[in-house]
Amino acid sequence: MGSIDMDKERLTAEMAFKVDSSSVVIKIRRKLPDFLQSVKLKYVKLGYGYACNHANVLFVVVVLPLFLVSAVQLTGLRFDNIRDLDLWMTRRPTLQLDDTSAGRYGAAVLTFVLILHWVKRPRQIYLVDFTCYKPDDERKMSGEAFLKLTEENGAFEEDTIQFQKRISARSGLGDQTYLPQGITSKPPNLCMKEARSEAEFVMFGALDSLFYKTGVRPGDVGILIVNCSLFNPTPSLSSMIVNHYKMRSDIKSFNLGGMGCSASLISIDLAKDLLRAKPNAYAVVVSTENITLNWYFGNDRSMLLCNCIFRMGGAAVLLSNRASDRARSKYQLVHTVRTHKGADDNNYNCVYQREDDKGTVGVSLARELMAVAGDALKTNITTLGPLVLPLFEQLRFFVTLVRRKVLKAKVKPYIPDFRLAFEHFCIHAGGRAVLDEVQKNLRLSEWHMEPSRMTLHRFGNTSSSSLWYELAYTEAKGRVARGDRIWQIAFGSGFKCNSAVWRALRTTPARECLAASASNPWADCIDRYPVKVQEFTAALFRAEEKEMGFVLRVRLASFFAGAATASAVGLFFLHRDYKVAHESISRQMEGLYESFEGRISALEKVKEAEAPQHVEATE
Repeated sequence: MGSIDMDKERLTAEMAFKVDSSSVVIKIRRKLPDFLQSVKLKYVKLGYGYACNHANVLFVVVVLPLFLVSAVQLTGLRFDNIRDLDLWMTRRPTLQLDDTSAGRYGAAVLTFVLILHWVKRPRQIYLVDFTCYKPDDERKMSGEAFLKLTEENGAFEEDTIQFQKRISARSGLGDQTYLPQGITSKPPNLCMKEARSEAEFVMFGALDSLFYKTGVRPGDVGILIVNCSLFNPTPSLSSMIVNHYKMRSDIKSFNLGGMGCSASLISIDLAKDLLRAKPNAYAVVVSTENITLNWYFGNDRSMLLCNCIFRMGGAAVLLSNRASDRARSKYQLVHTVRTHKGADDNNYNCVYQREDDKGTVGVSLARELMAVAGDALKTNITTLGPLVLPLFEQLRFFVTLVRRKVLKAKVKPYIPDFRLAFEHFCIHAGGRAVLDEVQKNLRLSEWHMEPSRMTLHRFGNTSSSSLWYELAYTEAKGRVARGDRIWQIAFGSGFKCNSAVWRALRTTPARECLAASASNPWADCIDRYPVKVQEFTAALFRAEEKEMGFVLRVRLASFFAGAATASAVGLFFLHRDYKVAHESISRQMEGLYESFEGRISALEKVKEAEAPQHVEATE
């Protein structure tokens, strides 16, 4: 197998010849850039700026010196009075209290500073519990049923149907994902009523389970944040929840729209800031995406990706800043880091809702999406690193970075090992290709990637709520122990990359998650996971290979037949007349070369058109 890297376009072309036949397979892939090979010092500085918060500065600059001065003054310890080192080593000096005014003043200031710090300290944010919505079984949509629905719809041309088949084969989705009723109806019923119905089923289903699990009444909630990118009716989704649960009139409600698949972590960050400003409060975050009014019935391939990977789902999270809730809470929020690259036009336009050439609205995913996602991820983890990495890893990374960027030394970049900072990883299940590249660049094992891959297989890309399905999977496997650190990271349109770091406050046994009252979406199927996604897609791959292989074999057979004919004709003319033979062979070989070049170019165009399947919608 040969491989040619095209760095400018971040493409990889691979050609493989089969041993048992004359067929050749050409694959052109768009790669996620090696984002850890190049970082900017300003993002490292930003990370250290987050680490050097006011509490740390206050302790180092004020509290620690005052403590030492007060201790010396109150004890009367004077090291300059020690005349004999042997006496100091063999005889314990007698400390006499010297209750001077300086000592009393220092002790008073120290006490005041400590009290001030205690009163003004940031409130800890606790994740009491969370739930993920699991639709009814009648909403399940297998891969075969999805393709049948696509064929029977009548809105798609034959080549776009084949394109969706290939995307579905490589997407990593299983046979038990869910679609709303408005799409599966015959004919599809895409209207505001069906979209509202989908939103109500998802949000109310998740919230009912959350209130039941936690024992918190809807009237106790002081902050409500709902995020849904593509469906923003009037009244808003947050108002829909307030009306349904008859929440109190002074509730602080927010409705975030158009913020992509990373919006759940944006909501968590917003809830954190609000909870730190409002004592003894509960905050509920609802993350979902609405598919009914955003299903694309057109033939623009950049917009068809969303049909193939996005599925129905949602999650609800209960946060608290009450110290009394710490004992029953599952996690404590440690850090949130948000990265927004929207100042650059390529970043801003790579995920864009627009109309196609026939006026059909859809979400377009640009070819540059992988490169944009890699750049945003690089910035985010560079900022996050100083907050979470062990000191030794930070020193090695920082020294190498300074040598490369400041001293211009030609040394190999040091890639920090984030496995030393986290026990569990919840990476947004946007697509299999993105997960593959993130795993490669962060050097994660299959065990670390298992929650993301299995969530993609079982529930599909549920947009911003996918992170919570992944955390629910980790809990259902009984992997979360007290003190474990969890890293949630997601990408979103704009372009954004956001991270949240949690610390487990208690061990979550698997039996607790699998109980009927736990409402864990994996309760009825966790024993069947993990599965090998390759086995699931094997049948579709074989069907596609059979179809594409036949075309390649016909083309190659035609080429080799032409080459054999040219050789025979050339030998014949060579036997008669060398000059005539030479001219004839030259003309025919030039024609064959042009024909072969045209066929290869056609194949590359086909593969280039299929290239978004390897992007697989970071959204």
